[in-house]
Parts: sequence; structure tokens; C-alpha cells
Amino acid sequence: MNHLKRIEGADENLAALMAGIGRAARAAARVLATAPAEVKTRALNAAAAAIRANAGAIEAANAQDYAAAKAKGVAGSFLDRLKLDPARIEAMARGIEEVAALPDPVGRVLARFERPNGLLIERVAVPLGVIGIIYESRPAVTADAGALCLKAGDAAILRGGSESQRSSAIIHDCLVAGLIEAGLPPAAISRVPVADRAAVGEMLSGLNGDIDVIVPRGGKSLVARVQNEAKVPVFAHLEGVVHIYVDRAADLGKATKILLNAKLRRTGVCGAAETLLVDSACAATHLAPLVKTLLDAGCAVRGDAAARAADPRVTPASEADWSAEYLDAIISVRLVDGIDGAIAHIEAYGSHHTDCIVTEDPAAAARFLAEVDSAIVMHNASTQFADGGEFGFGGEIGIATGRMHARGPVGVEQLTTFKYRVHGEGQIRP
Repeated sequence: MNHLKRIEGADENLAALMAGIGRAARAAARVLATAPAEVKTRALNAAAAAIRANAGAIEAANAQDYAAAKAKGVAGSFLDRLKLDPARIEAMARGIEEVAALPDPVGRVLARFERPNGLLIERVAVPLGVIGIIYESRPAVTADAGALCLKAGDAAILRGGSESQRSSAIIHDCLVAGLIEAGLPPAAISRVPVADRAAVGEMLSGLNGDIDVIVPRGGKSLVARVQNEAKVPVFAHLEGVVHIYVDRAADLGKATKILLNAKLRRTGVCGAAETLLVDSACAATHLAPLVKTLLDAGCAVRGDAAARAADPRVTPASEADWSAEYLDAIISVRLVDGIDGAIAHIEAYGSHHTDCIVTEDPAAAARFLAEVDSAIVMHNASTQFADGGEFGFGGEIGIATGRMHARGPVGVEQLTTFKYRVHGEGQIRP
């Protein structure tokens, strides 16, 4: 398939093109809402098989995307998210199969109660409808988002970044092949076939009521635009300004292992640690070893006066560093006055994404977990576990940092809403 030809030859009337995509997705959503679980499972497994069968084509297309992005001089963290190799392509296929194997979230009876007048009321999980996903540089989101939406009975409209157009097009073709094999409408997983940024604006308008929810996956500027312009509800996904707080009762060996993994396992993911906070009460024993370990591992450290005193390789941190999402091998380090100081710092500079305390004091851990107002709070574990797959959700469509409807990893259950079914025997209201 000549995907670039298809992109370049898209309908010149963008508004009409997008409106047509919206109408088709709405019609597909009505079919998906009542699709049997086994049909959705068949579609997903067929899509995973198609990705494996087309792995070479996906890798070749991605190599073109990667080379073009690298030539433009984009950041290393961006390139890391863009890159697909055989292992990542296989992980993509396995991820779809894991979603297929999950229990069907649609039709779950969430509550059942009987009123004194004999009415039986049930609260039942149903699909959200049509979900628009706007994302940058991550071709794997095409597979993740499409699979999760399908499992939840939702139609998806995918608008990936221009840098991953070639990769995303072939992955999308594989998803559509799975839909067709299972007898489901191809528009159940639609892809915006143009790189024009105006397509984002059309989606944010709601496509004449055909989009029910928007999910942004990308940098701060994309998320800010979506939140400012969207005329439909948004699953907020702010940047991951993630903290590791090393408490006075922390085990140094455990803290070191957690910190290195949280910061350096993959620096470009939203669960990567960006700030290290160290309790001043353990600075004499913990600060210098932690900073040295980071520096020796190739991580640049920007710190306060205490951190700079601990190692001459530390550079001064500016005020902006405390709220920075580096997505790179850079971390800011600061001493704080105990758990009160840590919580105050996180509240002032954090993004309500993921924050962790390292401590052997159960009372300190309990207080941190209770008082830090983030979507995910952790005790003695790497923040890189902030991932829907690691939560057993079979993947995620994003990490929601808002407070409405969904918070934390947005998996299949979070992609449903509910309705009430009321069963009567002729009751009327007096």
C-alpha cells in the first residue's frame, strides 16, 4: 500500500472529511455497543496476527519515520517514543492479545438494589461511545488505543503525529483487517489520514456531536491546546513531574535501586522520575551516595546548595527545574524538611501524576499515600510501574491526572460509563 499517496490525496475539504469520519465512527459505535464479547476478541486476535505478519513492513515504515524525525533534529526522548524495533512490534502484538483476553467490561452489573415499591434498579457498564485520541510521535498508541477502545465497545478516531504517519498507517491497516475478519465495521477504529494540524481543531469541536470524549497523548503544548479548545469532555493527561522522596527512615540500598530504575530505565516515559527529594534528617548518609550513583550512571543532576555540596559535578537548579518534565537523563535534587517539606514541594511543583516515598516507616508511608494528591502514589516501588499494563489493565490509553470519571491508568473499564436499568411490574408514581 502506498500510504503516503493516500495521505497526500486526502479530501481537500478537511471539514467535510472529518465530518464523514465522525458520522462513520458514530454508526460503528452503535454496532460495537451490542457486539458480543467473542466477536471483539476475534477481531483483536486477528489484528495481533496481522501485526506479526506485517512486522517487516511496520519496521521499514518506522525506519523512514525515524530517519525523517532525526533529520529534523528532534529530541532523543521523542525519538525513543517513535522507535519501533522487532521487540517493540512483538510487544505491541502481545499487548493486543492481552487486551483481547481481558474480561469484557461492557454489561457488568455495577450495583443492584430494590426499592420499597418493588422496583429493581441496576447500574450497568456501557461504552462511552466515540473516543478521539490525539497523540504525538508514538505509533504504538495506534495499536494500544484502538485495541482498548474496541474491547470497551467504543469507536475510536485516531489522530497521530505527522512524524509517525507511515508507521501508524500500517498498524492501523492491521487493526482494520482484524475488524473485517470479525465482521465489524472498519470505521470502528478510524484514523485521520491527513497530517494537517487543522484536523485536531475539527476533532476538538466534537465533529458535530459525534465525538464523546477526547484523550490527548503528548507534550505540554498539545495537552494545553486540547484542554483550552475542546468542546467535549477531556481525559486530562498532564505532564509527569514525578517525585521520589527518600525519607529519613529509607533503606539506602533500596532507595538507590528504586531511584536508578525510576529515572533511567526509560527516560522518555511519563512515569520517569524527574525530581529527587531527600529528607534533611538523612542527608549526611543518603544524599551524596544517591547523587553519585545518578551521576556515575550518566544522569545529569541539577541541585540546590546541599546537592551541589555533595558532588562538584552537580549544576545549579533554577526555579524552573522544580517543575520540569525532562524526559531525558536529567534530574533535579533538593533537600526537604521531612515529610511535611516533601508534601509541600510536591503540591507546589508536581503535576498530580505519580509520586513515591521510600521509607521503612509505615506511619510515614501511610501519611504520604494519604496526603499526596496524585493519581498514583507509591511506597518503595519504582515510579516506572505507573503503567496500565503493569496494573494488569492490558495496557492504557493514557494516565489521567484529572479528577473526573477516570484517574490514573485509563484502561478498558475506565473507557466505559454506566446507565440504569429499572425493572417494574406495573408500578406508577403517586
